[in-house]
Amino acid sequence: MLEVTDLSIDLFTARAALRPVDGVSYGVAQGETLAIVGESGSGKTVLNFAPLGLMPTGVVADLHGSIVFDGTQLVGMSERALRKIRGSAIGTIFQDPMSALNPALKIGRQVAEVSEMHLGLSARQAEERALDLLKLVGMSDPASRLQQYPHELSGGLRQRAMIAISIAAEPKLLIADEPTTALDVTVQAQIIALLKDLQRRLHMAVVLITHDMGVVASIASRVAVMYAGRIAEYGPVDRVLIEPQHPYTKGLIAALPSEDDEPGSMFRGLPGAPPILGAPLDGCAFAPRCPLSIDRCTTDRPAFVTRSDGAVVVSCHVVNSRNPKEVIYA
Repeated sequence: MLEVTDLSIDLFTARAALRPVDGVSYGVAQGETLAIVGESGSGKTVLNFAPLGLMPTGVVADLHGSIVFDGTQLVGMSERALRKIRGSAIGTIFQDPMSALNPALKIGRQVAEVSEMHLGLSARQAEERALDLLKLVGMSDPASRLQQYPHELSGGLRQRAMIAISIAAEPKLLIADEPTTALDVTVQAQIIALLKDLQRRLHMAVVLITHDMGVVASIASRVAVMYAGRIAEYGPVDRVLIEPQHPYTKGLIAALPSEDDEPGSMFRGLPGAPPILGAPLDGCAFAPRCPLSIDRCTTDRPAFVTRSDGAVVVSCHVVNSRNPKEVIYA
């Protein structure tokens, strides 16, 4: 459904230029969920939204590489052509539904206008479909919710409304950007269960942008671990989370709190800080923070190498020169 090959994205503003995505490749099949995980600022959101023209005002995105969606090349596509795909064939769930929803319009109108625009329904038909969609996403008292404004809904209900908007045109691909951020644990579980159910019903491909490994484990079939605009490790979720190979992936997982941790125990963080993306990166972007770094890591960019199991792909000089069992994260 989606095939991204050697994609780089340069962003330009009046004051700065940077490259938040640098040579990324991955694919997503129909009905599959791919999680893209990494620290804040790793390029996850730009990777998925810049190709759709969803950048803030005053930011210009220059794309290099290939993005083939359902047989159509998106790189170089005009804004007019993108507008036909965006919201119809590709649905989006934004990180903050309170800012993504229009505060001046009722929920029913915001859901209905997608069906009017992309499915050609009349206002009456679109309103009836909006009611059905609110029922589909598990909205309590959906008829009343149609007449409410975003500020009258809880965070969980706003997120359900955002999901209803994103699937109104029955997209083939759904991009979900941190869909559980700022929600309590119970509501998070409900939203994840809802997304899984909707994917099964609509047979969508899903790209999930997140930093939550628990969410990755519960919903994704494959995961791409991003660092400084590059993919460090890519493969099936069970392999990557249980037997991580890249030092960055190991560090992310090691930093997760454990049920065996004593109260007040020391937080296990990664040393150092991510690089500034405005400067060119030589070698491996993670080298300055990596406990396994060798001289070559600072000068040569590591290639993607498929491990011996044929499933996991890793970009690391040290890991790809050793037997996986020899690699430890100290």
